[in-house]
Amino acid sequence: MGFELLAAYALDLALGDPPSWPHPVRWLGRLITAWEEPLRRRFTSMHLAGMVLAGGCLLVAAGTAYGLVGLATAVHPGLGLGMSVLLLYWAISVRDLANHAWAVYHPLRRGDLPAARSALANIVGRETAHLDEAGIVRATVETIAENTVDGVLSPMFYATLGGPPLAWAFKAASTLDSMVGYKTARYREFGWAGARLDDLANWLPARLSGIFFVLGAGMLGLDWRQTWRIFRRDGRRHASPNAGWPEAAMSGALGLRLGGPNIYHGETVAKPWLGDPRREPEPADIPRAIRLLVTVSTLAALSFTVLGLALKKGLT
Repeated sequence: MGFELLAAYALDLALGDPPSWPHPVRWLGRLITAWEEPLRRRFTSMHLAGMVLAGGCLLVAAGTAYGLVGLATAVHPGLGLGMSVLLLYWAISVRDLANHAWAVYHPLRRGDLPAARSALANIVGRETAHLDEAGIVRATVETIAENTVDGVLSPMFYATLGGPPLAWAFKAASTLDSMVGYKTARYREFGWAGARLDDLANWLPARLSGIFFVLGAGMLGLDWRQTWRIFRRDGRRHASPNAGWPEAAMSGALGLRLGGPNIYHGETVAKPWLGDPRREPEPADIPRAIRLLVTVSTLAALSFTVLGLALKKGLT
């Protein structure tokens, strides 16, 4: 990869993900839905059915990206570059994540807790009806932190290594995890392969996130030493092998305690606390987290572009 990633990132910052536009993630979601019941009927082992679903989705996503770039390049090299930029733009979610966070912040700032809870419910899996102001802020900041990896750093990382095909193989794993990767009776076995693929794919980017959060915190005048300290101390406390690392870094940067017990599907889940209880979360923490998201994403886009150019030069 050359400057395609940087161009795609600039497009995402400028345009985001307009809901009226087509988006491959939605098509992947429809594909997963269409395949689920036939695979359940075809296989007696739900583990095997889920593995076939995961493998098929990855092949379709990567193969389609490879074919589109190849066809466009055959018409004209410039068209191939444009297709690569478009596919990478679709794979990155900085502006959309920030917009969802702003949608929580604005009613929260007005004191409209019901509207803030409703906006938050669009981006988190936990139940939001019982959350107070601090709980809404904490959930929003946690979501920004976790999705900094899943929606930004990981797609950029895989785009650098393998262009749009590998970036979209990752997006397929991420979509599988979000749709079937639940530890419920229905999906515990069927969604196992998708969830494990997502865990594996995010493993290294989640741990690399600490570097970008520390640099971003320093650039914004936040406590970068505390960011690194909490990242190292608390990153592995989370039940997820990956979510705790960016959440711990965000916790250290903002001086907040994140995590803790939450309600999912009517059941209380005792998640560990990340960070030190220096103060209660406040609405202004959401814009702070958004600024850190954009700073971290920009640093990552620049770093991975340089890495991509170095790899490209090394291969030639």
